[in-house]
Amino acid sequence: MTKYVIRYKLDGERRWDFAQLASGSVEEATAALAQIHGDDAVKISDIHVSKAL
Repeated sequence: MTKYVIRYKLDGERRWDFAQLASGSVEEATAALAQIHGDDAVKISDIHVSKAL
């Protein structure tokens, strides 16, 4: 597992979170954000994933 930064918009507001992901895919990031935000995850858009420095 590698630490990634997930940049996204939640209800139009720019946000970011760190997550441990296996491949850094957008699908994996979406699943991680769903765990973090629960029902609000449907409001997430513009997801970008990159390795944390």
